[in-house]
Amino acid sequence: MKHYYITFRSVTFAQRGERVLNRAGIHCTLLRTPKWMEDQGCGYSLRVWTNDIAAVMVVLRGEKVLLRKVYSQNTDGTLEEMAI
Repeated sequence: MKHYYITFRSVTFAQRGERVLNRAGIHCTLLRTPKWMEDQGCGYSLRVWTNDIAAVMVVLRGEKVLLRKVYSQNTDGTLEEMAI
């Protein structure tokens, strides 16, 4: 499985995303977004382990969970922003 980071504007949106994904059986962890990943101040992220990020996005969009960006973790540990 691959790691992805989904960033949110606030803890409220991130918590809602966490609840929605957990109900859908998708494992995720809520955490503070590192400052270098966040261009507009503080924020929160979900770290998701999945082989199908598209399915995760369908679940979040289906529940109208507002998110900012999605990052994919490469095998060398670096993160790359994905087009969503």
